[in-house]
Amino acid sequence: METPIHSIASLFDQLGLDSTDKSIKDFIKLNKPLPERIELYKASFWSTAQASFLKQVKDEDADWTEIADQLDAMLR
Repeated sequence: METPIHSIASLFDQLGLDSTDKSIKDFIKLNKPLPERIELYKASFWSTAQASFLKQVKDEDADWTEIADQLDAMLR
């Protein structure tokens, strides 16, 4: 299994969010549980730009996909 190119911290940076360990944990705690029927990019807590980036990641199977899937799992 290959090591992901990006980390959760780099994903948070890309999304324009604070990427410290504490901030990431606080974000997860504040926004979970995300209902199974809602796709990650459709969650109400994203800005338009953040949602667009996450949708693009999903649609293009970009190198961010694995770490975005990890974030998705953390929010469930």
